[in-house]
Amino acid sequence: MITVEKFTKDTQTMLGLRLSSRQLAAFERYEQELLSWNEKFNLTAIRDSEGVRTKHFLDSLSCLLVMRDNPPLRLADVGTGAGFPGIPLKIALPNLQLTLVESVGKKADFCRHVVETLGLDRVDVVTCRAEEMGQTWEHREHYDWVVARAVAELPVLAEFLLPLVKIGGFMLAQKGEAGPAEAHAAGKAIHLLGGRLHTIQKLNLPGVVEDRYLVMVDKIAATPPGYPRRVGLPAKRPIA
Repeated sequence: MITVEKFTKDTQTMLGLRLSSRQLAAFERYEQELLSWNEKFNLTAIRDSEGVRTKHFLDSLSCLLVMRDNPPLRLADVGTGAGFPGIPLKIALPNLQLTLVESVGKKADFCRHVVETLGLDRVDVVTCRAEEMGQTWEHREHYDWVVARAVAELPVLAEFLLPLVKIGGFMLAQKGEAGPAEAHAAGKAIHLLGGRLHTIQKLNLPGVVEDRYLVMVDKIAATPPGYPRRVGLPAKRPIA
């Protein structure tokens, strides 16, 4: 069974991150709320403390491995679900201005509940689809980092995320073992949408057999105004 001490050690060993007692308390409360809500609503398939701390919290914090050289100031987490990776990143980076994007109302409600319960400031929860958000002036090319985990394959995900990234900013996709192949398949979409593949970083989570990848894309040019296309079209007809 994983313990708070093990989680603390893993974050320090894997990420060089020393969590304060206040941050650890926030993660513990987040875990309690997630497990409690999961008894009534299907927020996540992971329903035990060990899985939450490794496959949700530590996995979310792994984004910091590629963010160190360019720490995020204004970050959007698209398809955040129960708040991953956005809320763990906010706990680790208290000054972060965070926007959580989730189209499923109950999951968005949970995120608002956690934000309020943990007393997190400068966090907005937006209930909408990424395609809609990317065409609004207040969000388009507004963020220095836009991240997503387990939302869609990369050719589709690029169309969701890159329109939100400002020129000079970064898109980050958390991927499983198919990450490198997806990055190759997304080459045309990334280029068309104003991006350039920066790095594909492999990582291993403690106790997790499957390989994980962080796929990072630089935003080097403006996204053409026709993108993202209308709701449903990117997934139905990916850029290829």
